[in-house]
Amino acid sequence: MSTKPTTTDLQWTELDQRAVDTVRVLAADAVQKVGNGHPGTAMSLAPAAYTLFQKVMRHDPADADWTGRDRFVLSAGHSSLTLYIQLYLAGYGLELDDLKAFRTWGSKTPGHPEYGHTTGVETTTGPLGQGVANAVGMAMAARYERGLFDPEAAPGTSPFDHMVWVVAGDGCLQEGISAEASSLAGHQKLGNLVLLWDDNHISIEGDTETAVSEDTLKRYEAYGWHVQRVDQLPSGDLDPAGLYEALQAAKAETGRPSFIAARSIIAWPAPHAQNTEASHGSALGDEEVAATKKVLGFDPEKSFEVSDEVISHTREALDRGREAKAEWEKSLAAWRTANPERAAEFDRISAGELPAGWEDKLPVFEPGKSVATRAASGKVLQALGETVPELWGGSADLAGSNNTTIDKTSSFLPTGNPLPGADPYGRTIHFGIREHAMAAAMNGIALHGNTRIYGGTFLVFSDYMRNAVRLSALMHLPVTYVWTHDSIGLGEDGPTHQPVEHLASLRAIPGLNIVRPADANETAIAWREILRRYTKVFGKGAPHGLALTRQGVPTYEANEDAAKGGYVLFEAEGPEGQNAAPQVLLIGTGSEVHLAVEAREELQAAGIPTRVVSMPSVEWFEEQDQAYKDSVLPRSVKARVAVEAGIGLTWHRYVGDAGRIVSLEHFGASADAKVLFREFGFTGEHVAAAARESLAAATR
Repeated sequence: MSTKPTTTDLQWTELDQRAVDTVRVLAADAVQKVGNGHPGTAMSLAPAAYTLFQKVMRHDPADADWTGRDRFVLSAGHSSLTLYIQLYLAGYGLELDDLKAFRTWGSKTPGHPEYGHTTGVETTTGPLGQGVANAVGMAMAARYERGLFDPEAAPGTSPFDHMVWVVAGDGCLQEGISAEASSLAGHQKLGNLVLLWDDNHISIEGDTETAVSEDTLKRYEAYGWHVQRVDQLPSGDLDPAGLYEALQAAKAETGRPSFIAARSIIAWPAPHAQNTEASHGSALGDEEVAATKKVLGFDPEKSFEVSDEVISHTREALDRGREAKAEWEKSLAAWRTANPERAAEFDRISAGELPAGWEDKLPVFEPGKSVATRAASGKVLQALGETVPELWGGSADLAGSNNTTIDKTSSFLPTGNPLPGADPYGRTIHFGIREHAMAAAMNGIALHGNTRIYGGTFLVFSDYMRNAVRLSALMHLPVTYVWTHDSIGLGEDGPTHQPVEHLASLRAIPGLNIVRPADANETAIAWREILRRYTKVFGKGAPHGLALTRQGVPTYEANEDAAKGGYVLFEAEGPEGQNAAPQVLLIGTGSEVHLAVEAREELQAAGIPTRVVSMPSVEWFEEQDQAYKDSVLPRSVKARVAVEAGIGLTWHRYVGDAGRIVSLEHFGASADAKVLFREFGFTGEHVAAAARESLAAATR
């Protein structure tokens, strides 16, 4: 049996210690059975995870999604057993057979925690550092949610007050995303956020001295965090009493996020594997597992040994959770009585519904005018801001360029910030130049629930965000990315800022919808459709990326079919101006649609009936039934041209063998946008020439 805590600050019994040691043998057994995984961290972190789930956190295993719960994020997702075993012990629905099926096909216990797959998992983690940023977003969302529903309540008295707990390892803190997110959290003074650092000094390549020599605690102090260190017991094990004291002190610190460093020995107390890099990501081996069981007082001949006394003891979390939730529900009922209008708003927002008449606020733009779609998006956001209070967001220090300021008088900034408009419950988020953390924090905000989030930067900088964007899609999260300056049309900033491969690359992410509107009216319809598609039901939601122009583009009559992803903008005409069967189809997106329109005029004048199809979203178009898709792109018409100022990878399936693609298969240059479009062949004349080539090819 491992050493017990030596203080009485925490009620810690022999049964608690036996439960912790049970966690250790379960972790060793689960990895040994499947033959791969990460046993070491789950073994050494057992006292910390157990203390959180059994002694500190407010949660109800019988209702994993109630609004008043604390959130737990395992940023060190490779140590998924750290979470799975606590979910099993507490009664979230996992059972011993699920641990035995660890990392196998169809199991509830995949290699890394997956949101929507396993009850009690708050976010998908695995790529290191993502969970840290997710947790920062959750903490931000909790504050904004409080501002929506109960802003006047004294600290700690609102039913919307809760904590966000995150466990991170050395790898998480080495990834740059965690530095971005932690800096933001310190600046925002997120007192509802606690990060426990598993300071085990081990990574895959061995001792972390191979790569790190900084003073991490001083770094977090510099970020503005409340910092503590928990000493080990003389045995080398983590001290539950010290952990408990530090966690309670962190919970009491409401003016700053809290950072707790816990020096652990990986794979403790395995006699030979502890403190080795091998124990990080490999099974311990039968002999070492047996030896560890002997040290802990377990039968080395038995696997997955859990005594009835241990599971009965840990499942008392169900009773504590039921009591905590009942107490919270009393608090919520009192709040409802005192705040009937806010309660009605809470019910609407919780149900994912939009306020009555919200669509009436959307602007309609006058045809003929030249408007940049980024500017149109900004006007839409400001209009929506008047009606949809749960919609909030900002940008990575590019608000003026992205047009993402929903309210110029209200900035999401903590109490004490000297800037005008600073408000802890403000509408406009200033993420700073932290694109990766912004995207992952948006994921956390969406996961937290009860708000709708967007965030902006230049399209070319989506590269910085990509891993978090991929996770948005993997988790089906309804976040909206506002990516502006979407082509060489941004001009003189040159090829470093001109996205070429980005649209095709982002469209390659399964479950991510890219929307590139042709004009101001398509932009308004796109925002409307994105908000309509919002859902909190896992598997039915999706992230969206809006790709918007810097430069002005012509405005056309609004067409509701834009929400279908692709539609006929201008029909082919016969010699008398009547609708006619098209001989050629011109497909365009974004700022290139007007080039297709110019080419149509030339082709029509030459007696070639030409249809222009605007396709703002390939993904939305592909959702439509085949009859609709064939009505827009008739199979009988083989002459087709797609035009987009990026690589042409997206468009081969739409133009076919006889088709042509007017694209950009190289980087841009520094010059005026009009010069670049002309020099790189993005003109109506060039599109018309491509159409003639396609017609010739189609008739061979």
